[in-house]
Amino acid sequence: MKIVLTKEPKNPIIVEGFPGFGLVGSISTEFLVNNLKTEQIGSIKIEEVSPMIAIHSGEVVEPIGIYYDKRFNLVIVHAITNVQGMEWEIKKNLLELAERLKAKEIICIEGILGSGESEPRSFYFTNSSSSDKKFTDSKIPKLSEGIVVGVTGALLLEKNPPVSSIFVETHSAMPDSKAAAKVIEVIDKYLKLDIDYVPLLKQAEVFEKKLKKFMQQKSELAGEQDKKKMSYIS
Repeated sequence: MKIVLTKEPKNPIIVEGFPGFGLVGSISTEFLVNNLKTEQIGSIKIEEVSPMIAIHSGEVVEPIGIYYDKRFNLVIVHAITNVQGMEWEIKKNLLELAERLKAKEIICIEGILGSGESEPRSFYFTNSSSSDKKFTDSKIPKLSEGIVVGVTGALLLEKNPPVSSIFVETHSAMPDSKAAAKVIEVIDKYLKLDIDYVPLLKQAEVFEKKLKKFMQQKSELAGEQDKKKMSYIS
């Protein structure tokens, strides 16, 4: 696993989103990539998983792509591949990315199991006092109780650079564009990006279908590879 960069912008804020509950991280970062003036500046190469890419609108979507928006000095890590079992290595790579770019902050996006209410609620948690004040000023409630796992849980153990996480409730393991729209609303308030997040509800439907198909094909491919392995053994 390694980071490949074609550019190294200095002192950005890094926003990362990995497939998790409701695929909120992937949908949210996809929206940011498509609605800000971003360019791809690199990727995280993983040799530990089966080689697979997605093709969308005639272009390759890498399993973990790194994008940059110059106006807001924002680096977006957009992932569509499952990294379960590799969370500590991913954390090391993200910290290496932050160190190389001298990042001001890492912001993680996570979906959490909802309470059953019609409107998803959003929360934040941060290990930075200055970030805490910014979230409070934005009137976003702080997560006071909970268990955080995965890449976000690993990153929140770190203090350099500061790490914050935005959590949003989702009610399904399937892609949840409504929850992702809530994330974009929170990020917009926190970073003052002036993004119209309402179109996400429609745009995300397209990405949801693409992501569902990608995950299904990946699962089918993994099943075929398991069958081949068994045939070699038998």
